[in-house]
Amino acid sequence: MSWNFALILFVLMVVTGIVWTFDVASMRPARRRRVAAAAAEFDRERAPQIRQLEGEAAVAEHREQTLREAGRVPWWVEYSVSFFPVIVFVFALRSFVVEPFRIPSGSMLPTLEAGDLILVNKFSYGIRLPVIHNKVIEVGQPQRGDVMVFRYPPEPEIDFIKRVVGVPGDEITYVNKRLFVNGQEVPREQVGEYFEPDRAAYATEYVETLNDTPHRILLDGRRAGDIRPSHSFPYRNHCQYRGPGMRCVVPEGHYFVMGDNRDNSADSRFWGFVPDDNVVGKAFMVWMNFGDLSRIGSIQ
Repeated sequence: MSWNFALILFVLMVVTGIVWTFDVASMRPARRRRVAAAAAEFDRERAPQIRQLEGEAAVAEHREQTLREAGRVPWWVEYSVSFFPVIVFVFALRSFVVEPFRIPSGSMLPTLEAGDLILVNKFSYGIRLPVIHNKVIEVGQPQRGDVMVFRYPPEPEIDFIKRVVGVPGDEITYVNKRLFVNGQEVPREQVGEYFEPDRAAYATEYVETLNDTPHRILLDGRRAGDIRPSHSFPYRNHCQYRGPGMRCVVPEGHYFVMGDNRDNSADSRFWGFVPDDNVVGKAFMVWMNFGDLSRIGSIQ
């Protein structure tokens, strides 16, 4: 089942905000008037009787109880007023500053492992209105080499994370498991073997340098290099597929992304480009991995 946490937070913020406003504007002054009236009535009618029957010490206790009952707040108002500032803070933080995500799969190995809890910078690529995702303030654009979270174009309710390898206007070629950007092969150097626990298999590990940003990638020598689009997608005519490779020209306002686990990643090679409207933010830190605390740190 898919659901939109931002939308749920927004609805909670609106509902609790309405209750908070109504309480401040109407219910709270009414409570004060009730308390004042109850205090005056108590002092005039009940206090002399209690003082005579139970003594002076009991008057204060009964008066406090009377005022507490007169100023009692309904539970739904109390909870709404208490949680409204917290919900506003969380909503603003995750909408405009930073948002946490959990890595569900190994498509970004060895950079990110399944179970990594990451933080995503929400303002690196512009300030967007929450829920409707419209950009209102231009701050920056995704660059080649960035690890980017975005809403998966075929199913926008699902968040994906991949590495940006192509920006608008770039010609991206991937042939025989080698990446070319604008006709220049992206340099890489083999550094060893990497064990993938999910598949219980080894893959060859390389350090690839894209846009002066070194990062690690995996290639599985047992997997064929043939690439076929999984379905038609917008700007499909910008791409050509031929046997062990493909070539795409990135359209304006779109990005070409790939997983670092090159032979085990569903990415732009198969389902097309990421529109700028789908961009969520830039992943910059692993803040926790409960199975391996050494994973904590910045994302390269």
